[in-house]
Amino acid sequence: MQEHKVSMLGTGLIGMFYTMSLNGGRGRDRVQLVYSRTEERARAFAEEWGIPAWTTDLTEACTSDDIDTVVIGLPNHIHEECVDLAAAAGKAILCTKPLGRTAAEAKRMMDKVETTGVFGGYLEDLCYTPKTLKAIASVEEGALGHVTWACSRETHPGPHSDWFWDLEQAGGGAIVDLGCHCIEIVRSFIGKDIRPVEVMCWADTLVHPIDAEDNGIALIRFENGAIGQFEVSWSFRGGMDLRDEVAGTEGTIWLNHFLRTGYEMYTSGAGAGYVAEKAESESGWLFPVGDEVVELGYNDMFDDMFNALDQGSEPRETFYDGYIVNAVIDACYRSASSRQWEPVQLEVWRGRENVPLIRDSRGQQAAAAVEPDPAEALAAAAGLTILKQERMPGGQIKVIMKNEETGELSQEIIENA
Repeated sequence: MQEHKVSMLGTGLIGMFYTMSLNGGRGRDRVQLVYSRTEERARAFAEEWGIPAWTTDLTEACTSDDIDTVVIGLPNHIHEECVDLAAAAGKAILCTKPLGRTAAEAKRMMDKVETTGVFGGYLEDLCYTPKTLKAIASVEEGALGHVTWACSRETHPGPHSDWFWDLEQAGGGAIVDLGCHCIEIVRSFIGKDIRPVEVMCWADTLVHPIDAEDNGIALIRFENGAIGQFEVSWSFRGGMDLRDEVAGTEGTIWLNHFLRTGYEMYTSGAGAGYVAEKAESESGWLFPVGDEVVELGYNDMFDDMFNALDQGSEPRETFYDGYIVNAVIDACYRSASSRQWEPVQLEVWRGRENVPLIRDSRGQQAAAAVEPDPAEALAAAAGLTILKQERMPGGQIKVIMKNEETGELSQEIIENA
């Protein structure tokens, strides 16, 4: 396992979380240089986290001989400049979400990394939370059968830095800030090799006097018929709500990552202090988070990134994934404007082609029964397709079936089943 010397670009909340994770993660990788746009902040951050050197020169931060990896935790409009500088210097590049403000910007960054041959990792932390990783593994093992619907929700009272609220710097509002998380979570459950085809999106500015949207909801249709859904808001009150739901032909998963983690506390406010990211109150019923860098996926994310870098392989999240996410976001904004389904426009697609609809490939993931299923036997004997079977209160099994040739529906009761 190599020891990586990291240049941290950014001293805001994300830079802090990244540094906490790196300096306490695998045990050998360390932040050796930190960049901030102000000397005061750069010096203070370096002193607080024991970082040997600091700079206000972006070129130095991206090209210094003292580092081998650049971690980008800066505002969205600076990402591409950082990638260009670091790639030209042959540095490994890890970039925070979203990769770009648009798909075109993200593709230029992806192309730069791939043509120069440097390592590129997309820092999408919420795909690395312990619960998410375990849930994805269950889906990949077939526990849910074919995933038909995946919904991801991220809502909170609004971003922590001024640039997020600026349309030009950020490239959008709540959708580009929070929807990028949700889109990649949805892709991870439905299958990143399944093409997102089209989007229907609503977005509006309901509360804040800004040019960007502070609320958004979208449906994303995938080639196999599965539907992804996201709900995002900068006006949700009560903290940060991170939840995912996944439904499949053989099961369901519900995930709650932040507001309900099993730690609840009431206080009069006598010992006021930091509770958790985006928490709005320091008194009353509170929902602290035991270890935010673990719960939010930062540790597992950086382990994956640096292990892949050492092994010469791709991480779970790549610049290509960031490009796909930006392409879906672009379609969301077009749809919010047109109020119609809008296609996801992809110049580059590396997934599967001509994927059959779920309804046309049903049964492929069904586990073989140890004993013959009486409902299956009944349907097979009659040449019918089972729509549903259900155990009734009296113990019998009701089977609802369809004749595929005539469309006729019927039902049978199996006694003593």
